[in-house]
Amino acid sequence: MYGSIHSIETFGTVDGPGIRYVIFTQGCLLRCQFCHNADTWEIGAGKQMSVSEIMNDLQSYLPFLAASGGGITVSGGEPLLQIPFLIELFKECKKLGIHTAIDSSGGCYSTSPFFQTKLKELLDYTDLMLLDLKHIDRDKHKKLTGLTNDHILQFAQYLSDNQVPVWIRHVLVPAISDDQSDLEQLGRFIKELNNVKKIEVLPYHKLGVYKWEALGLEYPLKEIEPPSEEMTEWAYQLLTGL
Repeated sequence: MYGSIHSIETFGTVDGPGIRYVIFTQGCLLRCQFCHNADTWEIGAGKQMSVSEIMNDLQSYLPFLAASGGGITVSGGEPLLQIPFLIELFKECKKLGIHTAIDSSGGCYSTSPFFQTKLKELLDYTDLMLLDLKHIDRDKHKKLTGLTNDHILQFAQYLSDNQVPVWIRHVLVPAISDDQSDLEQLGRFIKELNNVKKIEVLPYHKLGVYKWEALGLEYPLKEIEPPSEEMTEWAYQLLTGL
C-alpha cells in the first residue's frame, strides 16, 4: 500500500501530545488563503511511499516518541483523501503500540457509503483527531477556503457521535476569523460536541508566503499582520467560554 507523501518531520512538537513523527500527505480540496503548505494542494503529486518504508524509518524514533508520550500524526494536505493508506499504516502502528493522530480539515468528508465504511474502519485505529475549524460562518468559510463548511461541521458532529477524541483548532486571522460574534457562535458549536479534549487558537503567521511565491501564486493576505498574544488569548476565552 502506497501513499502520496509531501514530506516527513521526525520531531514534531505541535501536532498532538508529546514528540510526534509527522507525515505530511499530498493533496487537498481546500484553498485556504492563509495556507502555509500550498505546495501540498496538488492531488497525485508528492513522493510515493509504502507503509513498510515509513514503518522502517519510524523504528529508530520509537524510543523518543514513547518517552515523551508521543506518537505518529498524519497531516497534510488532507490525510482523509488517502484513507486506505492510513488504515494500513495505523494498523502497523497499533501492532507496536504507537499513539496515532490525524490532523484534518474535514474538507473531503462525505456521507457516501464507501467513504463512511472506510472512515469507520480507520477510526478503529485512530487515537486522536486534530480537527481544524476554519470558520463557523458558511459564506465567510467559502470565501476563506473555497468551499462551504456544511460537510465539515457534519464531520465534527460525526466524530462527536462516535466518541472520537478531538482537539479543535482554529486559526485566528485578523479581520477574517476574529469577529466576536463568529467566535462566540463557534464556541457554542464546540460546546455541543461531547468529545473535545482540547481547544487551540493558532495565531495566523506568514511563514508560508515564500511557498506561494515559489509556486507563482499571489498571496491574498499579504497586508494582514499576525494577531497579538492578547488577541489570541481573547479569542481562546471566547471559544472556551472561560
